Amino acid sequence: MKKLALLLVFFYSIMGFSQTVQSKMLSKNEIIERNLDGGKFPVFKAFEYQDKGGLYGLTLNENQKVISSKDTLNTKIEAVCYLNDHGNYLVKWTINDLVESAEVEETSIWFWTKYCSTQDIDDDGYIDPVIVYGTKTDDENIRRIKVITVYKGKKYAIRAVECDLDYCRSFKKDKNWNLLPQKIKTHIDKLLAKIRKEQHVLLKDG
Repeated sequence: MKKLALLLVFFYSIMGFSQTVQSKMLSKNEIIERNLDGGKFPVFKAFEYQDKGGLYGLTLNENQKVISSKDTLNTKIEAVCYLNDHGNYLVKWTINDLVESAEVEETSIWFWTKYCSTQDIDDDGYIDPVIVYGTKTDDENIRRIKVITVYKGKKYAIRAVECDLDYCRSFKKDKNWNLLPQKIKTHIDKLLAKIRKEQHVLLKDG
C-alpha cells in the first residue's frame, strides 16, 4: 500500500508539473527559429506560453511605415496567436486594426506592450492573453484605446475614444463582457485604473 501511495503521489506531482502554466518573451533569434515572423508586418514583440491547451506563440506586429530617413510610424497592426502542432505553428486567432480618419485624423497606432500580458488570470490552467493598443492624432493626443482579453479562444473587447468634449468621448464593453469570470473582470478593472493614471486618459463614456 505504501508503494502504491508513493506511486500515486509521484504520478500526480508529475501531472501537476506537466500542466504548469509558463510564459516568456522571445528574443529576435527565438522568433526566427520558431518561424513566427511570417505575419503581414514586422514582429515588434513576441511571447511564448504553455498551458493545458498546449504550446503557443503570440506575436505583436506593426507595419513600421517609413515617414523620414530617421523615423517610422505604424499605420497598421496585427496580433497573431499560433498553436505549436508537432513543430508547425497553426494560426488560432488574430487581431487587426489600422488608423482611422472618419472623424479625426489618426496618424499612428501601436501596441502598448507595457499593459499586454500572457498569464493565467483566473487560475484555471489556461493563459488569458490581454492585448492593449492605442492610436494618436497628428497633435500627439491619444485618440482610441482598445483592451482585448482572449478567454478560451474568444475575444472580449473594451473600446474607448478619448476626446476633450463629452459628446465625442466613449467607453464601451462588448455585450458578452459579463460572461467573463469575475476574477478576470476585476483584473481588467485594475489594469484600466493603471492606464488612466499613467497615460492621463479618462476611459469613460461621455
